[in-house]
Amino acid sequence: MATGFYKVPKAVNEAVRSYASGTQERKNLLDTYKKMYNEQVDIPFYIGGKEYRTGKTVAIHPPHNHKHTVGKYHTAEKEHLELAITEALKARKKWAATSWEHRAAIFLKAADLLAGPFRDKLNAATMIAQSKNVMQAEIDAACELIDFFRFNVEFMAEIYNNQPQSSPGIWNRMEYRPLEGFVYAITPFNFTSIAGNLPAAPALMGNVVIWKPARSQVYSANVIMEVFKAAGLPDGVINMVTGNSSMITDVILNNSNFSGVHFTGSTPVFNSFWETIGKNMNNYKSYPRIVGETGGKDFIWAHPSANAQEVATAISRGAFEYQGQKCSAASRAYLPKSLWGAIKEAIIKDVNSFKMGAPDDTSNFINAVIDDRAFTKLSGYIDQAKKDDDAEIIVGGGYDDTVGYFIEPTIIVTTNPQYKTMCTELFGPIITIYIYEDEQWEEILDVLDNTSEYALTGAIFSGDRYVIDIATDKLENAAGNFYINDKPTGAVVGQQPFGGARGSGTNDKAGSVWNLLRWVSNRTIKETFVPPTDYRYPFLEE
Repeated sequence: MATGFYKVPKAVNEAVRSYASGTQERKNLLDTYKKMYNEQVDIPFYIGGKEYRTGKTVAIHPPHNHKHTVGKYHTAEKEHLELAITEALKARKKWAATSWEHRAAIFLKAADLLAGPFRDKLNAATMIAQSKNVMQAEIDAACELIDFFRFNVEFMAEIYNNQPQSSPGIWNRMEYRPLEGFVYAITPFNFTSIAGNLPAAPALMGNVVIWKPARSQVYSANVIMEVFKAAGLPDGVINMVTGNSSMITDVILNNSNFSGVHFTGSTPVFNSFWETIGKNMNNYKSYPRIVGETGGKDFIWAHPSANAQEVATAISRGAFEYQGQKCSAASRAYLPKSLWGAIKEAIIKDVNSFKMGAPDDTSNFINAVIDDRAFTKLSGYIDQAKKDDDAEIIVGGGYDDTVGYFIEPTIIVTTNPQYKTMCTELFGPIITIYIYEDEQWEEILDVLDNTSEYALTGAIFSGDRYVIDIATDKLENAAGNFYINDKPTGAVVGQQPFGGARGSGTNDKAGSVWNLLRWVSNRTIKETFVPPTDYRYPFLEE
């Protein structure tokens, strides 16, 4: 398992394509989008390398045109989940014994396939079924997933190279074994890259995986499975199943070979996993690894010394890119009274300049929210804000689901730092702002820190280094990814390992050695070359 004989290729972040007007890359992507938008895809689920179509299907509708159908996916029954476990464990025998460099080669090839022939297809699938514009699809579905594959290989080599010291006559070594059993990966709708990385990271370390993608992300998940197959991933290493979430989870968490869960989703669902796993502990062969990234109520805080235009741009981008549906999206802000006039003017100007519509029109900055449930929830909070005396909508506030699930980017200003939308995770294009008196800047840091159960991302803005030092210290536990004079979104693999604590998850930092370490079970091996032949120690001699 050591890597002393080989050096892996140095990982470099994938360059982001511009898709500027008139470029061939833009034409190719939009041509692919049009083709896929107008065809009818029939998506199976995958067990042991075989495709399964049960006839029990769910239609796939683009969120920006919910009356249009681009295809359907088939759903699994309980017996299919039991088969998936059997096939995964069967595949484990060879996969766990496969040398690290051959596992690495598969995912490095997957990265190159995604950077090349599969790039437009995965981006287009993400644009269609998850309603991401060209740039949001590119930085997610293509670049970040490519980075995950390449950097994880480098991190794996770093782990394997971490070996203990040896005394004379002894050779100590550390073996990084895959977990005994199978890993369950549950992935969200909002990032195609997360959907690919959550099953891929444990698999790279020698584990076998049962992967359940979000129902609204199955279209791009299917393309990811095509990439894995084209890269030569052996049958049964990653099994993708779709269907009733409760049924799938119940079968998996009650199996004695369950060895870990890799999760991104809601806090209540993750909490329920902990509860079920705790009740089932006597049934498992090993203590399962529980790794999860959950909710967030991400913030922007500005000091009176901050640059008003920089703060305004951070709000416009941090709160509204991908309709505020990023785990890291800014959804609350604390701004000083002295800067508020300039910031307010700039953000209203920005929001009024946003175009909203379907992703194939590249002039649209804003697209649709993911589904009818999100639309109903978000429009409800907007309606309530219109009624409340301690809230004012200064821009946006409209919504329409006639064609697609469109919510206008909305800015609420409140006089109450504990107002509902300052505390509750919304996951949409709504940010709530509280204006504070300049001299209260340090007091407001305490309010910010104690307002939310979450601690995922946050950003502070200041031109005063002493203030930055104080704020960084006071907000030590408020965000796992902390940004100084930048928006709280856009973590890059290899640069900002991602994850938060408190109600935001286990903070195991996706895209890092710390995450990959969760998917191995260490074995220390000590070999003595010339063993002693007499039990007596020198102190026993007279």
